[in-house]
Amino acid sequence: MRLAGKVALISGAASGIGRETAALFAREGAKVAGGDIAPFPSDFPGLPLRLDVTREENWEEAFAAAERELGPVDVLVNAAGIAESGSIEEASLESWRRVMAVNAEGTFLGCRAAVRAMKERAMKGRGGAIVNISSAAGLVGDPRLAAYCASKGAVRLLTKSVALHCARAGLGIRCNSVHPSFAETPMLERMFDAARDPARLRAGLERASPLGRLGTALEVAEAILFLASDAASFITGAELAIDGGLTAA
Repeated sequence: MRLAGKVALISGAASGIGRETAALFAREGAKVAGGDIAPFPSDFPGLPLRLDVTREENWEEAFAAAERELGPVDVLVNAAGIAESGSIEEASLESWRRVMAVNAEGTFLGCRAAVRAMKERAMKGRGGAIVNISSAAGLVGDPRLAAYCASKGAVRLLTKSVALHCARAGLGIRCNSVHPSFAETPMLERMFDAARDPARLRAGLERASPLGRLGTALEVAEAILFLASDAASFITGAELAIDGGLTAA
């Protein structure tokens, strides 16, 4: 029960890593609110909220609803994200703006709303934690993912800025990022479906990992849980790669 007594808000919680994180958090004792623009599964283990992460007012409403129904929020996980392929020559400005709006601006808005909501209680000793989902593509480049790499790189350094601000202001709020490589999620399945040769693409991604396989959403969720828990109480501004050794090479 590593999150017993805590309230967590998770964006992008209707599917993929966000959904797996919500389920794990609930098993570990947290009260969970999930935000998404997609429909929630009937077995979602918490409070489902409609949250468009690109809209400032939606974040304010989500924190207010979570606090009203569950209590003050202790943990925010920014898991909402999208990916669109395209090299610097191929990517359109519209695609760039869509990806940046969700991945970078959405994370910025979530962090800002969390700090404002958490800081008064955190300064009194309760503490708070923010975990941002970046990507291995936020650590190393990919020629096919210009906008995605840029957005996830932004998440990486935004995380460090938030962490330092909160630490130096004595706010008691930690902020860290996780950097998954390719994990078995609906986003990855859509990428396979769009490929001319899905089996070849899957095999190539598996070979790219020194461990020789894709990751799982649960493996990413376990890392998020650690950073959200009191076991990581002296960790802030860190980046944790969950990539089977991909970025170590």
